[in-house]
Amino acid sequence: MHRKQYIYGPVPSRRLGRSLGVDLIPYKVCTYDCVYCQLGRTTNKTLERREWVPTEEVLTQLREKLASKPDYITLAGSGEPTLHAEIGRLIREIKSLTDIPVAVITNGSLLWLPEVQRALLEADLVVPSLDAESEEIFQYVNRPSPEIRFDQMLKGLREFRRLYHGRYWLEVFLLNGVTTVEKRVEALHDHIDAISPDRVQVNTVVRPPAEGYAMAVAPDRLEQIAVQLHPQAEVIVPIAHDGGAESSEATCGEVLDLLRRRPCSIADIATGLRIHPHEAAKCVSRLVSRRKVQPKRQEGTLYYEAIL
Repeated sequence: MHRKQYIYGPVPSRRLGRSLGVDLIPYKVCTYDCVYCQLGRTTNKTLERREWVPTEEVLTQLREKLASKPDYITLAGSGEPTLHAEIGRLIREIKSLTDIPVAVITNGSLLWLPEVQRALLEADLVVPSLDAESEEIFQYVNRPSPEIRFDQMLKGLREFRRLYHGRYWLEVFLLNGVTTVEKRVEALHDHIDAISPDRVQVNTVVRPPAEGYAMAVAPDRLEQIAVQLHPQAEVIVPIAHDGGAESSEATCGEVLDLLRRRPCSIADIATGLRIHPHEAAKCVSRLVSRRKVQPKRQEGTLYYEAIL
């Protein structure tokens, strides 16, 4: 029987270098159903916090992958990681195993819950999202669970900032013609100022989104908005493949595990798994022929995604 993998990568991260992913939630269990999500539509929209995947098995698999020497161990993956009821224990256990910093990439939807706030306090870096400036746009872009209101979510982002002493970055995901309207950019600035993150990372559609109408923002406009939003704002862009970094022999199974969590280009696969692009291409070709993976073009780049 195939052993379910909860650790994937390392993957090339536009913000964290080589990131070893820890997948705490089954595919598309989330509090949101964002129109731009690279994993497609949410199939189980929920606020239920429980041990969605076995904590001990996650830790066992993580120990086996520490030799890959990633820049970060990142709790993220196929759904909203703060839905895992044992995320606080996992952070503590990981920090007892290694000095590699622990990051949590979250949509920020549950940071108003005291138990979630407590669980994330020992992480080295927490990166929540703020994609809207109002209830109307929150509903349009993030399509949250009915129990989550915009003001409640925003209050959670502010409250956690006051409690947390690690690095706190805020991701702002922009959609052309929606959140790039000037009055919305100004309102986002005011919300960000109240949250007071250490850094703001401005992002847009790069990989194929859940909805075809989720359109990317032009690079020059992204740079312009970043200046408006925060003194420490930056546009995050795809990292280039380091042609001299190949040092491992990833299997096609590891490539497939990676593509199950996020669509990647050949260069993404090569950078994350530290293999030559030719080896990445050969694995992808085999997976396509076996109907495990399919190609999809986005903004002129060819990505590959797992067929689930």
